[in-house]
Amino acid sequence: MSHDPSIWRLCLVTDRGLSGGRALADVVGAAIAGGVTMVQLREKEAETRAFLEHARALKDLLGPKNIPLIINDRVDVALAVDAEGVHVGQTDMPVEMVRQLVGPGKIIGLSITNEMQIRQPDALAVDYLGIGPLYAQTTKGNASTPLGVAGFGKLRALTQKPVMAIGGLKPDNSAGVLAAGANGLAVVSGIVSADDPQAAAQAFMKLF
Repeated sequence: MSHDPSIWRLCLVTDRGLSGGRALADVVGAAIAGGVTMVQLREKEAETRAFLEHARALKDLLGPKNIPLIINDRVDVALAVDAEGVHVGQTDMPVEMVRQLVGPGKIIGLSITNEMQIRQPDALAVDYLGIGPLYAQTTKGNASTPLGVAGFGKLRALTQKPVMAIGGLKPDNSAGVLAAGANGLAVVSGIVSADDPQAAAQAFMKLF
């Protein structure tokens, strides 16, 4: 199934711990007002019921605007709220099983940090790849070595899939990775930690 290519441009990846105590819906609402084209709900700590409530709230917010909601890791939560897709990492459920559960019409994304991963069947079976980290960043304690633009470009050349760059992206360091072939940017702290998430999103969108 083909998806509107504009959805890959700017993916907000949520992190309530970095939101400065602001409500998730307020941060996301401001970010989509600034032009975010996709939202990935990432909840590494939340209990299932709380995760579901956040997912439902975001689905209600994004649905009328036709902005896809992607759930990180939790296929059950994605199914429960009829989210548009699921994003999995290398240690999460295998892509083939995710596809069996969510069906052909949903978006599946996969995190890639190195060449070995991008050569696996999983990388061929998804709708998009998240390649990173581009730069050193603080939102993941166990993050891999930063790829830099050159490292990103090498991996980008190995796939025909839409690719979003992730990891330490800011409006002033992201033009190079777009030039290296990224279809879009997946941003965590660059938006959720910003004083003004709407202005931050607008600054990223000006790069396109």
